[in-house]
Amino acid sequence: MIAAVRPSISTMPGLTIGDTIPDLELETTHGKIKIHDYVGDSFCIIFSHPADFTPVCTTELGGMAKCMPEFQKSGVKLLGVSCDDVESHKEWIKDVESFTPGSHVRYPIAADPKREAIKQLNMVDPDEKDAEGKPLPSRALHIVGPDRKVKASMLYPASTGRSMEEVVRVVQSLQLAAKYMVATPVNWKPGDPVVISPGVSDEEAKRMFPQGFEVKDLPSKKGYLRFTQIES
Repeated sequence: MIAAVRPSISTMPGLTIGDTIPDLELETTHGKIKIHDYVGDSFCIIFSHPADFTPVCTTELGGMAKCMPEFQKSGVKLLGVSCDDVESHKEWIKDVESFTPGSHVRYPIAADPKREAIKQLNMVDPDEKDAEGKPLPSRALHIVGPDRKVKASMLYPASTGRSMEEVVRVVQSLQLAAKYMVATPVNWKPGDPVVISPGVSDEEAKRMFPQGFEVKDLPSKKGYLRFTQIES
């Protein structure tokens, strides 16, 4: 018989969907913040970068800055995280704004030189190390709700830049789901029809969605695929 082995702390799962984001106190380019206070009653995107003055990260910070008007319109806050210090971040921002014309990095970027925050935020790259052998942040992103819980996470390798359009799309999907009993189908984009959650009966759906809904005719004859139009 093979005995069950309890995983060590280092192999236990890290922060994931449904978990409460840790209320860390961070030094940022906007001064000291506590994550829970910063999130407040908003959705918040917390995203990490392997290091300052690196090519893919520079393009991403500019991309986030260009999307900021869209995020602000939806009441979404941004918080960047990189392991370098605040002064390095401030110098780096000059490169970011120069490379991406029209971008203004008005969101805070947290410093994490001791690599403590990235461990608690589950943003450590297991393979990437700096010149001193210290771990570097992964290209990770958590979308946090007003209840301080992680609603979505994205994880990319250092070599692959994120799609800002996808980040915006996911946030808008999450906000629709939080406001209405709906979900967004494959390849959904704002303005497209959404599906009504299975937990909503047809009678409830008629009250909740006076604009009406369409039930798709499927071979199973189960009327679970119901589409409706909602202004996002």
